[in-house]
Amino acid sequence: MRTLILTMLAVLSMHLSAISYQNPILPYDYSDPDAIRVGDTYLMTSSSFNNIPGLQILASKDLVHWDIVDAALPYRLPGYVEGDSLLGRFVWAPAIREHDGMLYIYYGDPDRGIYCVRADISSGLHFPLDWQEAVLVMPAKGFIDPCPLWDEDGRVWLCHAAAGSRYRFKSVIMMAELTADGLRVKTPSRIIFDGHAEHPTCEGPKLYKRNGYYYIMHPAGGVSTGWQVVQRSRSIYGPYELRVTLRQGSTAINGPHQGAWVDTPEGEHWFLHFQDVGIAGRLVHLQPMRWQDDWPLMGTAAISGKNECGEPVEQYGTPKKGTRGWTSFAGRDDFDQNSLALDWQFAGGHIEPRWYFCHAAESLLRLYSAPATAELMPNMLLQKIPATAFTMTARVRFMPNENKKMAGAEKAGMIVFGRQSFTLEVPASKEWMYVRLSMNDKQQGTFYLSYDGMNWIKSGETFQAVEGQWIGAQVGFFCTRDNRVFNDAGWLDIDWAEIKVG
Repeated sequence: MRTLILTMLAVLSMHLSAISYQNPILPYDYSDPDAIRVGDTYLMTSSSFNNIPGLQILASKDLVHWDIVDAALPYRLPGYVEGDSLLGRFVWAPAIREHDGMLYIYYGDPDRGIYCVRADISSGLHFPLDWQEAVLVMPAKGFIDPCPLWDEDGRVWLCHAAAGSRYRFKSVIMMAELTADGLRVKTPSRIIFDGHAEHPTCEGPKLYKRNGYYYIMHPAGGVSTGWQVVQRSRSIYGPYELRVTLRQGSTAINGPHQGAWVDTPEGEHWFLHFQDVGIAGRLVHLQPMRWQDDWPLMGTAAISGKNECGEPVEQYGTPKKGTRGWTSFAGRDDFDQNSLALDWQFAGGHIEPRWYFCHAAESLLRLYSAPATAELMPNMLLQKIPATAFTMTARVRFMPNENKKMAGAEKAGMIVFGRQSFTLEVPASKEWMYVRLSMNDKQQGTFYLSYDGMNWIKSGETFQAVEGQWIGAQVGFFCTRDNRVFNDAGWLDIDWAEIKVG
């Protein structure tokens, strides 16, 4: 009997150790993720739209636990001109690739064209990288979701989709040839796949080559309702054979939307994709993948080995030597450095020196007041919200400008930002106090104020957060003023800020 019990415990232990990660691996809004492996390090980037620093770079050693290590657009959105409409625009669906000692990121700006930004990594991955100025590779309104491929014969291909909102035409995949450096168009784009009949809203193509086949992996059917498609051909321009490789089926993981195939040094294969959950944004999932007869099997099909369309898994054995759970970026920032941490982003498409001061000597962040536009407060300092219950607490002090001409002109506090925003204004007492947002897993939030950090006063009614333009809701701080002309500003001091999940 004792031997039987020990055997059962051993089997159970092996089973539990195999089920070692839980989807989503990143319960944060990293829309349209793409990833590659460079040596033993995995790199991921995603759509950043109007937020700066843009094109955040995440790194991992096991595909499950990720850290923000860099941003390829640190200061300003290419093509941005003061007064441009911002929300939901600019940086869409990037592809990250390595070639000949250079790291490349291509992304589509739906109003300007396809850009490339690159950095030299010939001496290794030493973050932050020295990113070169972005190059407008393909000027075009409505061309989006680019992905390059350097072929064995030295030719360079660029696959992309079309945005119906700009191009007035969609549901197709296109191909163009680039110059050898990948920075200029050599031939015009041409349609290589028409998805109108069976795969509408095909977009987000990722281009690969394996065993003599060109592969295009892309979603179709819509962001929250679609499926994953894989096409293959011996010729870059086709014709392509097609299979549906992953769809929601009986699971709670809707979409599943566009992502990336990566391999490990040990020869495993994995597929990253996102799930649109609305207010919390687009969360990153990791699916097992295997190759069979030169077709990829994903999700449950990769586990069973059956040549069929798979469904997403909620949990599975960790690749390589990973451990349980996902990395939470939630934590405490004491603002004791002379630069902002990479999880903070400004919403205004660029960074103005007059917006903030990292006051490392006093271990605080000073956020200066700036006029709002009709669209937004450009100097809002924001973070992604986790797709679970959390609290965000901060110690702050509002110091409005003392000049009588500015009386009542400024306000500051905490904000939950989306298509509809909610704010907690800090009293202009010039005294240190505490602010808190408590949000449940349905993204219903309540603000609180405290003068001692122990006794909390509810401020306003509980509200339902609202997602942004193509992104989830964000949380952070604001300091703004009306449009009175004045030659100085007040500020909001933030001593520390802390996010706790659960």
